[in-house]
Amino acid sequence: MSSVAENIRRVRDVIEDAAVKTGRNPSEVRLMAVTKTVEDDRILEAIEAGVDIIGENYVQEGKRKVEKLGRRGVEWHLIGYLQSNKAKYAVRIFDMIHSVDRSSLAQEIDRRAGMAGSAAKILVEVNLSGETTKGGVKKDEALALIREIAKLENLSVCGLMTMPPWFDAPEQARPYFAALRELRDRVVAEKIGNVLMEELSMGMTGDYRVAVEEGATIVRVGRGIFGERPSR
Repeated sequence: MSSVAENIRRVRDVIEDAAVKTGRNPSEVRLMAVTKTVEDDRILEAIEAGVDIIGENYVQEGKRKVEKLGRRGVEWHLIGYLQSNKAKYAVRIFDMIHSVDRSSLAQEIDRRAGMAGSAAKILVEVNLSGETTKGGVKKDEALALIREIAKLENLSVCGLMTMPPWFDAPEQARPYFAALRELRDRVVAEKIGNVLMEELSMGMTGDYRVAVEEGATIVRVGRGIFGERPSR
């Protein structure tokens, strides 16, 4: 078994343990392999080991990888910041966009998806920490944004995404994951048309166990699968 496959098995074991601990079905949680700077052959190892979501940070890098590797029966998700002028590429390359945090971007995705004859699946990114270095709509403004973009015809709001601050102790991230879940529940209670709220994309290598305990449906793991990224 390759190191990638072994790491994936280990991560899945943690996901299963965390899900069972909180009375969840482990099948409710999907593992995304985050492949920023990862070599193509190692991405293929992850796919062969059963990973069915690949997460990319950059449109151009994702485009190259999809064109070279093919879709291979997996979903390709964009998890990094999306500039509006890249939306026309993103809607063709990615099965889901996790980083929608402003109305202007949603409108451009909607326009480009309509031109492509498709419907874009998106997550609304919420900045719960207030860190200026991170994207995301403010928590208090998230519901209004969701109401606004739900009116767009060529996209579907599938859930929420967040990135908490980095902590040495994963437990310190728990309040942020709980806050995203609570926001999801609040949105669901509003019964907004065209808003599914099926996904909570939260948790990375250092804290995904806690994220699963708090309701994550997609965890984004890079280093835990592929090891440390090479410095650029």
